[in-house]
Amino acid sequence: MLDPYWDDDRAFKDLNVVGMLHQFWEQKQVNGAAVEPENLVVYESIPSPEPPYVCYVTLPGGSCFGNIKYCYTKAEARRDAARIALMNSTFNELPCRRITAEFIQRSVEDAVTSTSGSLEDASDPSTSIGAYCLMLESNSGKTMLEFQEIMTVFQLLHWNGTLKALRERRCSRQNVISYYSQRRLDECIRCHMALDWMVRERNNPGVLSQELQLALKELSDARQAGRELRFYKEKAEILSLALSQSSVRDQHEFSQESTSGIQAPLGLDYLGHCSERCLED
Repeated sequence: MLDPYWDDDRAFKDLNVVGMLHQFWEQKQVNGAAVEPENLVVYESIPSPEPPYVCYVTLPGGSCFGNIKYCYTKAEARRDAARIALMNSTFNELPCRRITAEFIQRSVEDAVTSTSGSLEDASDPSTSIGAYCLMLESNSGKTMLEFQEIMTVFQLLHWNGTLKALRERRCSRQNVISYYSQRRLDECIRCHMALDWMVRERNNPGVLSQELQLALKELSDARQAGRELRFYKEKAEILSLALSQSSVRDQHEFSQESTSGIQAPLGLDYLGHCSERCLED
């Protein structure tokens, strides 16, 4: 990502960066897709009774950025988040940020240098180098932000243990990459991962709280460093969902011990419905 301190705050002091960011994406219109103007750029202010205030901005496609400054007002946090997102959006348009044959070759060579692999592995998708090369080749022509949006799905699948489970079921890397490269992060994937973490919490009470605290720290550190935040933010939201529904389920099971005919809480019905849809897929 672009250096968050690029051009200093003085360059943005008198600019309407919120309006500029919206105009940038309105003109771009994300691959020509028809997106409602009010949904082009989405801001999310984190509730807080006092400073520092935190704001996240999600761009079309899913890339997410946040304010890096210590902000004394919500409006200031919103402007700073828009500033970081605008810098990265414009920087992403440079030719050097697009995946080309030359870019793929350099990236694979760098990956080989930093691992114990070899260049010959690039033609074998069953190896880590080969899988990485296949990912790059299948996204040739896209920008780095677009590639990161796809990679976020695989980062979450790795973090959640799904990729390991698929390997144990002997699913080929080619098939996994082909399938999930076409999938967007939706409520079904999030609910499925939340259910996985609910099972882990049942087997190891307290693990959800520990993982959530770690995820929130990673999110805060990445935000203050000006990094792209989608992976960290999704982790925190999945764990928060799992933790809240685990509490609801515990309360529900406690109530069932003394009450008959009670209806399942809405949250559990929702997660169950998502799980059924995932199984159908």
